[in-house]
Amino acid sequence: MHPGDTTLRPEIARSWWRSELSGLTPTAANLRVEPDAVHRRGRLVSAAEPVLSELAEQLGSADFCVLLADRESRIVGLPVGSRPLRARLEALGVVTGGVFLEETTGTNSIATAHELRRGVAVHGEEHYLEPFKRFSCYGHPIRHPVTHRLEGVLDITCLTRNHSPLLATVIARAARDVEERLLLTARRAEQRMLAAYQAATARRNRPVLVLGEGVVLTSPAAVELLDPVDHIRLREFAADLGRRGADGSARPPAIRTFELSSGRVVSVRLQAVARGTDGVLFEFDDPDPADATVRGRGSTRRTATQSVAIAPGTPVYVGGAPGTGRTTTVRSLAGGDGVRITALDASEAAVRGEATWLADLEQATKDNPDLLLVEDVHLLPGPCAARLRRLMERSRPPMALTGPPLAELTGHSAVLAADCPAHIELALLRDRAEELPGLVRAMLDNLGFGDRVRFTPTALAVLAGHPWPGNLRELDTVVRTVAERRSAGDVTPRDLPEAYRISPRRRSMTPLERAEHDAITGALRKFRGNKLRAAQELGISRTTLYNRMRVLKINL
Repeated sequence: MHPGDTTLRPEIARSWWRSELSGLTPTAANLRVEPDAVHRRGRLVSAAEPVLSELAEQLGSADFCVLLADRESRIVGLPVGSRPLRARLEALGVVTGGVFLEETTGTNSIATAHELRRGVAVHGEEHYLEPFKRFSCYGHPIRHPVTHRLEGVLDITCLTRNHSPLLATVIARAARDVEERLLLTARRAEQRMLAAYQAATARRNRPVLVLGEGVVLTSPAAVELLDPVDHIRLREFAADLGRRGADGSARPPAIRTFELSSGRVVSVRLQAVARGTDGVLFEFDDPDPADATVRGRGSTRRTATQSVAIAPGTPVYVGGAPGTGRTTTVRSLAGGDGVRITALDASEAAVRGEATWLADLEQATKDNPDLLLVEDVHLLPGPCAARLRRLMERSRPPMALTGPPLAELTGHSAVLAADCPAHIELALLRDRAEELPGLVRAMLDNLGFGDRVRFTPTALAVLAGHPWPGNLRELDTVVRTVAERRSAGDVTPRDLPEAYRISPRRRSMTPLERAEHDAITGALRKFRGNKLRAAQELGISRTTLYNRMRVLKINL
């Protein structure tokens, strides 16, 4: 049998195709086992234990086995069912921490239910891997009833001769029972988080914040102190503190220093809320009323232009990737409105000819503007660059040059940049998450929607996770699109363009991790998701590729 075999059900044929595309072969699994990553006392396990115990009583000694996988499709160590069958499955890698994704184990009811986010049955020959063809299995996803996020997959497996269509109903009902218990846990968790918040705010009027899954509780003082981007970084702290010990105990309180997006450094006490929740309580030092930098949403952020003092008339080179705001930065340095700026584009020298471009340069100097802006100087031909350099030596008119980062310049353009006493490097937008709320507000103001439209912290957090290859231009396009669709009110992730509604990056990355992320996603796109060919292109093993994809949260 093969993916194009007409005897396969369409959903199974598509699963086979995905498995084959990942580089998997039917004769060998690419199973990963991560026992240390399994949360044995997490909320999923706590909610599932009573349900699985009841299933065990119902099944008795029958030749069935029930398996539970977490949201990463890792097998959780809760063995239920026939011992002989469990032993046979363990011999195939069905063990605690085994990662059952289509790219590691092919088509089966855990991996395919995880992929499709719905119940699925896989019988005998429909399994992609040869060793699993003797089994029939039924899997059903478990979704959190509040957040609707996938929490795991529940599966029942038997030998093919024992399969029954009723097993699909049994496992679906059991999955719903687990979801109901998750709902009860969520309600108790919300009550505990509210109690912790009330206790903290009752002690003194200081900034207090509680962050949990789907829950944000913030005091008025915290609203004034924190900007939406601060919530993003605080959630990273919460994720670290929220990981509990093997016995389910919470970690002790921690005190850390934290730099707000306004530039103010404060001390914050973090404490995990009572057992049974993922909530974290943050208590901040009282802000100094005399400190004007802690005025919450109206605070001014430090930008590249503010961090460089440039004397009037000093030639300046502004470098950065396309779309990072090079021209805007130059205009800001010049003083904004009322300043006469003459702009020349170096790319025109190739389009219209060197002689024409040099004539434009001569005319621009005769007009004696307040600032002469030459954009994309790395595209200048040698004679044009030489003439521009001679004019720079005269210091009249004042000049500003733009182009790529300094490290990327060579030849004539490197010399021109070196002749500029002042340099400004503009970071990529993905490295400026703390500026995102201010940039969005400024773009809304420019569009005339500043007092009518507001991006919620959740929407900003989603946007902050995107790589933004188009930098500010891409962000401006997103903001314009949203403003055209929603001319008033709060913007939530649902209001964003479809490609931006889910953040591909759940945590901040180091420069090395970001480079790895970009290299891996580039290779995967080049080979249309074929992980075997992507690994060969990158010069790493397929196992290493899977491990790095998991760590970097790459889901292509």
